Amino acid sequence: MAASNEHPPDGWAFLGIGDPLLAVHDERRGLLAAAGTDVHGRTTPVAVYKSRSFVRSALIRSRFPVHAMAFHPRRSLLAVGTGRYDGGYFFAGELLLLHLKTGAVLSLIEHELGRQVLGLEWLDEQSLRVLMAPPDDWHDEAAHEHGHVAVVGRPDWTAVPAQSLTGGDLAGPRIPAPRPDPREAAQRAVATLRSVWEAQRAAPSEGV
Repeated sequence: MAASNEHPPDGWAFLGIGDPLLAVHDERRGLLAAAGTDVHGRTTPVAVYKSRSFVRSALIRSRFPVHAMAFHPRRSLLAVGTGRYDGGYFFAGELLLLHLKTGAVLSLIEHELGRQVLGLEWLDEQSLRVLMAPPDDWHDEAAHEHGHVAVVGRPDWTAVPAQSLTGGDLAGPRIPAPRPDPREAAQRAVATLRSVWEAQRAAPSEGV
């Protein structure tokens, strides 16, 4: 659905993802990724749009809340970090890789529970920096304020198979990793969406 000037800046229902909680803009390629809220609370929708028209090009649903997203610097890929604390022991989650051309999505961590992924950053075409919560909080009072950071390298991320990241790939030093306030993240998401919206409104009219 293409955007029009009739949509109010704070009304994002036309995105089809509920209330936006996280948004990432790739200005160079004209792409916008946004994660929202499912009305039933069972899944988290993640959608990718063309930022000049807000036409949706991909939609997936994560079984965990989304904490981080990062477009690959060259390939048509979006990395998505998800997860939650189970309320009693484990920090479970997934590192998802969305192939933007096909819509295929892979869960990359081999362990059944995965890891709660808190942050993602592409350092270059082959290297992805992943910030994760500890696997659990057993005898670890600081687990909710610390994490582990690893740099995962692959020569071609378009060819990475599902469940191929092992514990060795994700091993890394422990660092402070305070959990952000979800309300602040939602405010930043809306600010990003508003910025993109206002930029496309101000741009000369072009055919979509």
